[in-house]
Amino acid sequence: MNTSRRNFLKMSALASGSALVPAFLKGLPGDIFNPYDGKVLVIVQLSGGNDGLNTIVPYRNDLYHKYRPSIGYKKEQILKLNDELGLNPAMAALKSIYDQGQLSILNGVGYPNPNRSHFRSMDIWQTGSSATENLSTGWIGRYLDNHCQGCVPHYALEVDDTVSLALKGREVSGFAMGNPKSLRKTTSGQFLKEVAQSKHHKDEHTSYLYKMLTNTQESAKYLYDKTKIYKSGIAYPNGRFGKDLKQVAELIIAQTNAKIYYVNLSGFDTHANQKGQQERLLKQYAEGMKAFMKDMKQNRRANDVLVMTFSEFGRRVKQNASRGTDHGTANSVFLMGGNLKQQGIYNDIPSLMDLDNGDLKYTLDFRNIYATILRKWMDTSPSSVLGQSFESLNII
Repeated sequence: MNTSRRNFLKMSALASGSALVPAFLKGLPGDIFNPYDGKVLVIVQLSGGNDGLNTIVPYRNDLYHKYRPSIGYKKEQILKLNDELGLNPAMAALKSIYDQGQLSILNGVGYPNPNRSHFRSMDIWQTGSSATENLSTGWIGRYLDNHCQGCVPHYALEVDDTVSLALKGREVSGFAMGNPKSLRKTTSGQFLKEVAQSKHHKDEHTSYLYKMLTNTQESAKYLYDKTKIYKSGIAYPNGRFGKDLKQVAELIIAQTNAKIYYVNLSGFDTHANQKGQQERLLKQYAEGMKAFMKDMKQNRRANDVLVMTFSEFGRRVKQNASRGTDHGTANSVFLMGGNLKQQGIYNDIPSLMDLDNGDLKYTLDFRNIYATILRKWMDTSPSSVLGQSFESLNII
């Protein structure tokens, strides 16, 4: 094996990590096939299991205060949404989105036979499977398999260095980009240019890797160039999450041909001293979403964008001995955008009087939300992605 080929194989990890696309894909950034023109989906993942009961707070419920004597919030602290429920006091920025009619809150979201493992429950949410299935492809990945044979490699873009299971398909997957400038620099070196331009590949496997590398280079250049078009003047919160959301906003407003974006905010595994940690994270989230929605509205894109926020599970109803909460089940999901049919609180939280071994009983299957997004936002049959039929919600 010569030196150039050996170096190339070492660099193939870059292509496989950034753009998991097969050799037969023809779509490059210059020619885009849009299965649902104009509409953009943004998925925000709150990793670690966000405590839903201290996010959407049943502030008048005596059992809530009984079960959470030191981590619960008093009525006067809550940002009231109605006579029963309110937002965590750190989420004032999200309250403004709610007041503008751009937020819908879906409560009691979960699935039958819930799993309390971070990894397993996240797999279930990302694949859209049941608790008894183990799938190797994500729900967005299967959408790409079915509808994106002619799409650009970065049609589904994760703002990270690796692609989550949610965006992995059998034949077509999403594209990962943590920093557009760094990715562009990494993929534009002279050796990689020579590799990508070479036309003489001796075997199918090598040809496949060359093609992935070429697609990675093309997408990296395209996305980097697009980041120069619009620079937001909105004040996003400091930190990785705010930076990631700002990058997504700038790419959307620059009319990038990426149509699905995936962003993560981690740190929600609050087993001890929960209040301060969760408040800091929820403030980051709320202020980030306020800045993002303001960017969309000012640039007349709010009606084109749908944001879904989820976490892999909620927390136990009772606080633990460390002033935190342990892994639970049902949780709340947020939908944001300018085209919501039903704004505000979609449904009530599950009863605190009827628990399942100390956990909330789910009242809304998360796949009903996926089915709604697939059918009404992405214009496709949910069963072709989810493998079975789930009723859509009249919410978008």
